[in-house]
Amino acid sequence: MTNKLPITLLAQLDDVAVFQTAAFSSIAADALSEKHQQTQQRKQASYGELNLGLHVNDDAAQVLTNRMRLLTAINEQLAAPQQNSSTNSLPIRSLHWVNQIHGKKIHDIDATALSMEPMAADVMLSQQVALGLAIMTADCVPIVLYQPTTGQIAAIHAGWQGLACGVIKATAERFSDSGQILAWIGVCISQYNYEVGRDVRDKLLAGCIKNQSLTIDGINHFDERYVMSAVINADADLDVQRLHKTVDKLSSYAKVDAEKIKINLPRLAADQLQAAGITVCNSSSIPCSYADDRYYSYRRQTHLQQPATGRMALIITRSASI
Repeated sequence: MTNKLPITLLAQLDDVAVFQTAAFSSIAADALSEKHQQTQQRKQASYGELNLGLHVNDDAAQVLTNRMRLLTAINEQLAAPQQNSSTNSLPIRSLHWVNQIHGKKIHDIDATALSMEPMAADVMLSQQVALGLAIMTADCVPIVLYQPTTGQIAAIHAGWQGLACGVIKATAERFSDSGQILAWIGVCISQYNYEVGRDVRDKLLAGCIKNQSLTIDGINHFDERYVMSAVINADADLDVQRLHKTVDKLSSYAKVDAEKIKINLPRLAADQLQAAGITVCNSSSIPCSYADDRYYSYRRQTHLQQPATGRMALIITRSASI
């Protein structure tokens, strides 16, 4: 964790770094007993230690303070000596945010005048130095991209609607074909906890076909790769079983619905990235936002009948080297 905030450095390459924030640090999450967590979560909103969302009815002044603390913590990390490196990174001056709309609109930071209002978009692009791009989530798939040959970075918000409408392919098309593009996927909901109706599967498949965002093999084996039964596995992780038992008293979630399925959004996102010619650096080690109490989860909020929950962020920064 950085600067005593729930922030983790996921990767650092050249002058680019990738950070993941959380709702709680590991220590804070462990300090709350299971009984206390259940009692408090049912009574009030879950804003945690570092809510970054201005749209979830939290105190706006506190959220803006959190964003400033985040910027400070990132710069402290960038200023620290890096292992096997003789250079340090200069501080970044700003973090950029968007009003995310579950589509594929792209906001080019470099081509847009600075505004007091965040742009309505689900993607940010830039080739500038001394800045960071932040995508907020609470279950959806966050993705950041970096192309070493051009220095261009991007941040993508990819919920199921974004994956259906081709947000990843649209972003890839805004990069030069002069070199490899690298991707990191942030914390998001796992397949085991993402139960939806079959209409979501149908819309995802139709969108992948329309936008040509998967390979032919991926289209032909869509259900095999990304869809499973909604029946709860008795051998599931104990923490997830505990959460299901908790919410079962508050909702009908744990009841098996023959019309429900579970979709693997992170795998679908990784395959769409690969279909676009992008190298995914961490597709096998993505924590589940729903199952892990350290992270925000809109679905967990709903099942626990909380009035609101916060938002975490996946951030990519590009700084100048000393």
